[in-house]
Amino acid sequence: MKPASAKAKGRRLQQAVAKMIADAFPGLEPDDVRSAIMGETGTDIKLSPAARRRFPFAVECKAQERLDLRGAFDQAAKNAGELTPIVVHKRNRGEILCTLTFADLLRALCDSQQS
Repeated sequence: MKPASAKAKGRRLQQAVAKMIADAFPGLEPDDVRSAIMGETGTDIKLSPAARRRFPFAVECKAQERLDLRGAFDQAAKNAGELTPIVVHKRNRGEILCTLTFADLLRALCDSQQS
């Protein structure tokens, strides 16, 4: 695959993930969740403070057939700051998946029960 095609594939995943997050939280404004510009440092999904309160995750997107999941997760953790790191990944013709630590999953579920 040509580098330009690979970048376009990654950009499409980022845009789809940003739309899914925005659609899941109807109270957010259109510019509260956006896909990062390719090559921009930090997380792949940029969240406003309002969006971070509703969706407290640092998203690293990977659209690859062979994914170094540990490396991708380490990258997400490095960019997470106070947010919970997650890797959103997709293979060709596959569904979008998400990886996070089990402890973070339990914490998120417990936090949602208290709200």
